[in-house]
Amino acid sequence: MRTMTLILPLLLACQFGLAQDTPKLERATQEKLRGIAVDLAAAQKSEDEAEVKRLAKKAIEVLGDQAGIPEIADQFREVPKNAKPLSPQELRTAFDPYIEFIEKQKWWKVGLDPAKTNHLPRELATIIEGCLAARSVNEANAERLLKIAKDAGDFLVWSQDQAETGVIPFPAVRNGKGRPFEVAERFMRQAEKEGKLDQVVKNGWAVEDFSDGGLQFDNGLAGVALVQLFDSTKDDKYKKAAIRAADWAITRPVVTNWNYNSFSVFLLAEVYRITGDKKYLESAKKKTRLGILPGQLTEGPRKGRWADAHNARPPYHYIMVRGLAALAAVMPKVDADLPAVVESLRLALSARNPDFEKGIFNADSSVEALIRVKMLPPHVAEKLADCKTKEAFETLEVYAAEGFRARKTPLGPGAWGQLLAYRKSHQDGE
Repeated sequence: MRTMTLILPLLLACQFGLAQDTPKLERATQEKLRGIAVDLAAAQKSEDEAEVKRLAKKAIEVLGDQAGIPEIADQFREVPKNAKPLSPQELRTAFDPYIEFIEKQKWWKVGLDPAKTNHLPRELATIIEGCLAARSVNEANAERLLKIAKDAGDFLVWSQDQAETGVIPFPAVRNGKGRPFEVAERFMRQAEKEGKLDQVVKNGWAVEDFSDGGLQFDNGLAGVALVQLFDSTKDDKYKKAAIRAADWAITRPVVTNWNYNSFSVFLLAEVYRITGDKKYLESAKKKTRLGILPGQLTEGPRKGRWADAHNARPPYHYIMVRGLAALAAVMPKVDADLPAVVESLRLALSARNPDFEKGIFNADSSVEALIRVKMLPPHVAEKLADCKTKEAFETLEVYAAEGFRARKTPLGPGAWGQLLAYRKSHQDGE
């Protein structure tokens, strides 16, 4: 299918962190980077790994001393002195405020009009993950939490059926509120101008991104949540839906926004874990080689970060750590690609984990990523022993605990539930 020619160059520029109004880059430099981004997309589409590496390296050279500097400067939140992890007594009720909030604000219902909702599948993904994880610490509400997770999962399965392509779709809301909807609105307007809106929207859902890659975000997170529902319930409908989402992800081209590719790698690794079908592992590895590893700095003062200004931001950094960790966890010990994945993890963790000594500059994606890292098999974990993961995670853990004591919601449902479950298993093992 032909890409939307009018919008593609701008999308590629933005994906590679090259917004037109980037003040730190001269106009000539921005133009060079836009040209590289277009060539990079073509190399990714043709799966020319050598050319992808060459172009990514060329972009890094053009960025010069701006490589690895985020588009928004890091801002650190102070961790209270003498902060402590949650006690066993606190753990048992720590998810209660989330249960009440989720039940009160429930918006998902099979049959709703997607054009009238200002909510995203990623919201349900974090609710499912959080509720399933919290069951291990909140036994009194275990069935209540499972019901919430299953209701949310059933909605995702229904929306996937509505999309008819395998993707877990994005609501085709016009003029919706929030950055994701603003981006989607620009995309749909362009599709409308080019007479392609019927290719983008089906039954009120956005089902095509014309190789922009944006649909990989929600499809990846929601697909992983369905995998976790299958793990908890053994209900094949969730497994089948996750497989359909992964099959859609396989067909999608790698894009120049490294973190978009990471969502699909995350999903493909998890579906490989529950199916053993090597096509998902092979696709995850290929997307990693073409769409994550080339953008990472391997030398210089900011080595380990991703070079472009957008993906140098902490949330996206740890999103890619999570995807790499999920992949490393399922790769055979003798896999030829494993050393490169582990080295990328080592560089990424070493680049950002020490920054937690200054305070909290990212919470949710860091918690989720570092839990995955801490649960890696020994043959991988031993190669990451000097990356300050323990120290970074402990800082995040006590920060979140003190936030809870202050009657705040320190993390989203998914990260909070996973942190609680990890803390309980750690205490049980002490």
